[in-house]
Amino acid sequence: MKLASLSFADNESIPERYAFGRIDPQSRIALADNFNPQFSWDDVPEGTKSFALLCHDPDVPSKPDDVNQDGREVPASLPRVDFFHWVLIDLAPELREIQEGAFSSGITPRGKGGPLAPNEARQGLNDYTGWFAADRDMSGDYFGYDGPCPPWNDAIVHRYVFTLYALDVAKLDVQGKFTGADVLKAMQGHVLAQAAVTGTYTLNPALAPRQIGDTSAS
Repeated sequence: MKLASLSFADNESIPERYAFGRIDPQSRIALADNFNPQFSWDDVPEGTKSFALLCHDPDVPSKPDDVNQDGREVPASLPRVDFFHWVLIDLAPELREIQEGAFSSGITPRGKGGPLAPNEARQGLNDYTGWFAADRDMSGDYFGYDGPCPPWNDAIVHRYVFTLYALDVAKLDVQGKFTGADVLKAMQGHVLAQAAVTGTYTLNPALAPRQIGDTSAS
């Protein structure tokens, strides 16, 4: 199975149009457009009854102590953990494309609704749900896609891995407010094929100087 995107090339930077946050010279971070990227796929295995799409960032700091703190840096040596940005399941077996903006075209304070999603699919909670849990203005259940917003003082560029799974079941056995971890567990023994596209993103001006004041830069 092959997965591709017109929104960004594999192992290249993700344009800020698809991010939750962008570099701002005055405030360090500003809200971005938060469109979901476009994806298309082919060479689907026989017997596919549905697709699932997961996006995760494997480079999230395991400790928040230095995150977005003036005069400090999140060191490259710090152990990293996964952070899910998109959990999308029960996509129809005849589907071969997800259009840009079909599932997200902006930021919804306190999160987009779910789990019901367009095209009779379902979306799980992304990990902004936990990130904003203590934020009085932003706390809520974040279903669906919310794009990159890595720490502005992180010493490394983050990777965002979009993985498409061809499954032998029409509906995954998860209910209610399910998460990326729930989906990975439910998919065990049902994956016929998988393919991935990886994009990169940073809000550290030292790592992405072209991003400052240049909305065309990625």
